Amino acid sequence: MARTTLDELKNRRLAAMSDAERAESDEAYDVARLALDVGEQVRDAREEAGLSQRELAAKMGTSQAAIARLESGGVGATLTTLHRVATALGRRITVELSAAS
Repeated sequence: MARTTLDELKNRRLAAMSDAERAESDEAYDVARLALDVGEQVRDAREEAGLSQRELAAKMGTSQAAIARLESGGVGATLTTLHRVATALGRRITVELSAAS
């Protein structure tokens, strides 16, 4: 008997959802994707600056664990936190709101 793939399980679950549940799922996915994208940008900028997570944390007055959570996308960063990251890295923040696809 063939094993069920992760994509097959996902598709079954989506098919069983109501429109409202599917919209809620899509929203949660978009929020998680944004947190991951921001975390990747923070990690890339930190690495370009030649800093460890611990060194960035010290510059920001926070813990290395907080930087790790931010970089992994495990926490949605506030604008205040992103400003502190940018300042510590000698960078600036830009925000872009674009049309939904």
